[in-house]
This record gives sequence, structure tokens and C-alpha cells, in this order.
Amino acid sequence: MEDAPAQGQFTAAAGVHGRRHRGFWPNGAACSGGGGAAVAGPAWYPGPAPGVRLVVPAGVRLAVGVTGCPPRRDRDRAGASGRQNAAMRADRPRLVACDLDGTILRSDGTISPRTAAALDLIEAAGARYVFVTGRRPRYTDAALGPFGYQGTVICVNGALTYDMSGAGVVGQQLIPARRLAEAATRLRQAIPGLGIAVEYADGQIRDRMYQRGAWAREEEVPHQPDAQLFARDATRLLGRHPGLTADELLELAGPAAGEIVSVFHSGGRGLVEAVATGVSKGTAVAALAGRLGIEARDVVAFGDMVNDLPMLAWAGTSYGMANAHPAVLALADQVIGSNDEDGVATVIEQLFAD
Repeated sequence: MEDAPAQGQFTAAAGVHGRRHRGFWPNGAACSGGGGAAVAGPAWYPGPAPGVRLVVPAGVRLAVGVTGCPPRRDRDRAGASGRQNAAMRADRPRLVACDLDGTILRSDGTISPRTAAALDLIEAAGARYVFVTGRRPRYTDAALGPFGYQGTVICVNGALTYDMSGAGVVGQQLIPARRLAEAATRLRQAIPGLGIAVEYADGQIRDRMYQRGAWAREEEVPHQPDAQLFARDATRLLGRHPGLTADELLELAGPAAGEIVSVFHSGGRGLVEAVATGVSKGTAVAALAGRLGIEARDVVAFGDMVNDLPMLAWAGTSYGMANAHPAVLALADQVIGSNDEDGVATVIEQLFAD
């Protein structure tokens, strides 16, 4: 699940507090969007990106946030051969991209001592890892601060690049104000009763229809008239309808606004989200890998939710958590233990064993 924007304050697991994980980002470079297309989705998605082929079991829909998937080599990602190749992977990856909520964070919001030790193995081997989340910086701090992480995090589903060593937001890709207003108008017309909120790096504002309740604990969000809601560029547009599920909302929101913003969901109750066109976790990780001179085949990715799909589709090897959304289970090369079973740590230990 991703990325409850206001999941509350988190405490570190025993043995984790005070760890000084370096993280990285060459020359403080900001992530930039790709130009890839969506794959295996409904009619409102553009056609498959060159070199990308996804085959999904019948009955499983991938209409969920696959926009912005950067091009990658041709591969049957859901076929038995793909899963077998992932299970037998012998070479060490050069980059590990990992989602936070529902993936590396346990249900209590902590990173386990075993997982922390596994991340040390990556650094000791000379490889790199990066956290990729839907959270905005404030709530990224809440999750990773107790862990002692001092590196860069890809936040807001690829829209922000955040340096936790103190530099703050070092890169951003915003929805232009005019497009923000147009997307909101389309969503309101397509989904009667939808509440709208607009998010910036430092907070949110909402209209009077937008109700809290997408996440277990949420901050108060001030309401503003549309003139203020759409007055400036924003990191994310949110729509909430307590009578519809996130999947149902996405089925409606995609055809309505998917041509002008990148629409997805991260598992919030009755919540659909959007960032700028071409922005996704997949394009952000691809841009980072490109700057590091790392090819997709040398990248592994872990995720559990719909907004992880572009990242999982691009990476050379993808791992879906046992607790993942059905679309992730269908797409991933290998399904691993849940976030409460140290599933990520188990794979990292195998990949970076002496």
C-alpha cells in the first residue's frame, strides 16, 4: 500500500534507531520524467512502449497507474519463464529500488532490524539502493528519520526528489496550474460527488467536498475556493469519493483525465491521485539509473501497489509482496513474503550473499 500521506509518527524498531545510511544521488541531480507509454491497459492508455510487452492472466486488470512506464526490452513479464528466470537470478544487481508502505515498512510503520542489516549488505557490495514512495517529504521523514537514512528519496510517485541529509527538495516536476484546473473539472464531471484536494511539497488544500478518511490518521486540511485551489503549479491532484473504491475511481478517472495528467492510486480508501504527465515511479527510477550508467537489467524493484507497476515493469527483475494488489501479483517476476515477513530482506540476503 502506499504512501498514506498522513500516516502519523513512526517509531524505529529496536536496533535501528540512529543508523546513518548514506543513500546517494549523483551531483544532487533531480529526477526527470520519461516519455514512455502505458502497457496492457484499457483503451484510454496509449499503446505499448517500444520493446515492452506485458502478458497478464485473464481477469486481472492493469488499468491501474501503468502510465509513464519507460521503454524496456521485450519480455513476457507474467509468464512462467519470466518468474523462473527471476527466481534463478545469479548476478548481483547494481541498483535496488524499493517502495515504502506495504513493502519495506512493516504494518506498524517500522523497518525491522533484519531489513536494516540487509540494506547494509547492498552498500557493502558496492551496489546502491533508493526508496521510491508516494509520500510527500514530511511523511517520508516520519518513516525514514528514525531509521537514520540520510540519502535521497523519490517522493510523490516521482514528482519530487528529496534529500534527507538536509538539502530538502532538490528536484520537482509539477502539474501546471492551468492543466490542474482542467483535470479537476474533468474529474468532477466524470465522477459526481468527488471531492478535490491539491498537494504541494509543504502541504495540502481542498474544496468543501473533499472528506478525510483515505488513510487511518490524517491532518486537518484547509478548504479553499477554486481560485486558490488552482492558482499555482502543484505536485499532486487528489480526488476522493467515500462511496467508491480506489480501483473503481481509477476506472472512471483514467478515461476522463488520463490524457492530461498521470492518473493512479496508491491504495487510499476512496482515493484517486494524479501527477504531471509522464511522471511515475518507473520514469524516476529509469532517470536515476541512466545517470548512474546502470541498465534496466541490473536493477531490481520491490513493490505492492498499483502505483508501483511502472517501476516493476521497467526493472530487470521485479518482486511483488505477498500482500500486494492483484495487478502487482500478476505483473511481478516473483512473489515474495509479505512486508510483515521481511520479504524484501529475504531476497536481498539471497542476492548479496557472500
